[in-house]
Amino acid sequence: MTGFTLDFENKFDGAIKDGTYEVVIYIMNEDVAGTGTEFTNVNMIIRNDIEQPHKNQHIFHRIWKSKETNKYNMMMFNTIGYAASLENGKQYGSMDELLDDYVGKPIKVRVKNETSEYNGKTYENLNVKSWDKSEFPIVQHEYKEAPKKSTDVTTTDIPDDDLPF
Repeated sequence: MTGFTLDFENKFDGAIKDGTYEVVIYIMNEDVAGTGTEFTNVNMIIRNDIEQPHKNQHIFHRIWKSKETNKYNMMMFNTIGYAASLENGKQYGSMDELLDDYVGKPIKVRVKNETSEYNGKTYENLNVKSWDKSEFPIVQHEYKEAPKKSTDVTTTDIPDDDLPF
């Protein structure tokens, strides 16, 4: 067999454990659940340019639009924007323009594994509990694939039965 080499320095460390991680925002894009509820995906990668567990593993977070108002709670975008050191007061011409500004930015997140129940099903979720500025603002993370802007991302339909709410 030729052309394949195992490298045990490049492996997943199992499920991401509770803790604080330096991450880089990989993708931020809008999507729609099967129920019709709109949300923003925040896909982060645990940085590999810093010595920490779970390098290269992804952490996912969703920001949901209110069903009553069909609007986002902008406090979430402000909180993540502050952690990502975006420019305070900057105005954006579109949602895509806003989301694209987050891509590639370093932040520090604290995560916790939690159990939730929905429609009689139990789910294990890794939830982001806090967002903060990175202690390592210069990103030298080596990507397996370049970060994607919101206009480059295709959406995936998620059946209602798979949603924990």
